[in-house]
Amino acid sequence: MSEAATNNGDDEIVTVNFKVTRSFLNEIEDTWQGRGFNSRSEFIRYTLRDAVEHPTFDRDELVALLQAEEDFREKRTMSAEEARDRFGTDDTNE
Repeated sequence: MSEAATNNGDDEIVTVNFKVTRSFLNEIEDTWQGRGFNSRSEFIRYTLRDAVEHPTFDRDELVALLQAEEDFREKRTMSAEEARDRFGTDDTNE
């Protein structure tokens, strides 16, 4: 997947280095392996390509999405029924 999707044969392959915290690297490791990528590099290329080709989120939206993911992982979520009860709504469209 990575070679065909990364290089069409016309572009030179270059190496890029960047720094991340150890804890973030651990999250990256868990993520790429859990999502079935062949390598960390393949996952990072895919993620960067997706961000460039589909820049649909701004920073605030990404932060909110990451917070929601953390809430889900920490089991700080509620069912739709609990949300309707808590916020006083029902499931009908008015």
